Amino acid sequence: MNHPKKIQRFLSRLSPLLIAIVLIMTAGYFSWSENIAITRVLKIFFRLGMTAAIIMVHRALLKLGAIASHGWQNTGVFIFYLLYLLLGFSSFMWSTAPGYSALQWFMTAESLIFAYYLIRTFLVLDVYFPGHSLRFYRTFGNACFGLLFLFLVGSFAAPSQFFRAVEGGTALRLGGYLMNPNELGMLSGVGISCLTFDVFKKHRLVATLFKLGVMIVVLLLTQSRSSLIGLALILYFHIRRSENTQLKLTLTIAALCAVPAVASQLIMRSGGIEDILSMTGRLPFWKALVLEGVPKEPWFGFGFMRIAYTDHFESIHTYSGHMTHNTFLQVLLNLGFVGFVVMVFQLLFTFIGIRKQPTEKRMMIVGICIPILINSLTEFGIFGETNYGILFFQFIIFLLVLRPPKRLTSVQKNYLKRKRPDLKSPQYV
Repeated sequence: MNHPKKIQRFLSRLSPLLIAIVLIMTAGYFSWSENIAITRVLKIFFRLGMTAAIIMVHRALLKLGAIASHGWQNTGVFIFYLLYLLLGFSSFMWSTAPGYSALQWFMTAESLIFAYYLIRTFLVLDVYFPGHSLRFYRTFGNACFGLLFLFLVGSFAAPSQFFRAVEGGTALRLGGYLMNPNELGMLSGVGISCLTFDVFKKHRLVATLFKLGVMIVVLLLTQSRSSLIGLALILYFHIRRSENTQLKLTLTIAALCAVPAVASQLIMRSGGIEDILSMTGRLPFWKALVLEGVPKEPWFGFGFMRIAYTDHFESIHTYSGHMTHNTFLQVLLNLGFVGFVVMVFQLLFTFIGIRKQPTEKRMMIVGICIPILINSLTEFGIFGETNYGILFFQFIIFLLVLRPPKRLTSVQKNYLKRKRPDLKSPQYV
């Protein structure tokens, strides 16, 4: 039998532990060293280590009297994602680089396991530990803040390492070679969207506003146009849903004040309007991919995360590229029209599943979706080469498909009576 005080002690330590696990798991996608061997070791240690850690946390909750039982809903979301992975696994047979395809596939599968146990941990908390104060958006947002704060400090302490010189050295973008600046901007957008919920709930308001300020500064320092667009949509999304007139006015004024900075970031950079209209040279590249790359392997593609017979797509009409800079084109090149259709249905069921969610959960998921989907249009994205955007999308998948069990067996009920006599109203009923 578990004493209520023992449970409370564990739950009080669980919040910082989960933040640390999500933070370190996300940090596993960064390139922390110029030495490739060291980077690979760190990535393996961070990712596999945190997957093991979240499984251990889940098991610890079971030892405290929870039950490893849940139901499924919106199953089309998960079924089509599994079909996508199954097709990717099958593509090892025809991939233009089977070893590379296998590496990318297993990393995606490993992050799926992590996402499953993380979301299942929050589900177990909601069902068997009613009244707990942990929230997924708060955990996720604070993990993002921790990483972004590190980059902000690094921008002062080691600017040569944390900044990347672009446009002939005339501009510096935060991220350096540790992380693509656009990906770092997307992380800022996700963190901002998550912690904005604490502003509306007035949870530690001063600390939350400080965190939001840090993340906005980091996003601006990345000079990521796509992330700025994402931030604008996130602010619009939260302003629109607010019932507090004063807060709406404050956010609107703040958004208007930010217009000059946004315009400077979008237009005044090297290339100006022409650069924007060509999506920084991506449109000619995408045109060449569709017209020259797709016809070579139209039905099943070049193999999981492969876009050509060689390591780079080559064309006389555009630059060469290792990936498509668009996650949807990536699937079209990787897995052909068959994979593309599977992806379209997966996204369709995802959007339908989001609409069915309770209001607050739906708003949280939409807030996370905005930056990762915008990033998916111009970078690795949710179906691209391994990146934390994939991990975040997998979080959304399990937020949509896992639900509390509708009923327990007699054996499970007896187990609860023995292990948790203090549990008067589990949330599965």
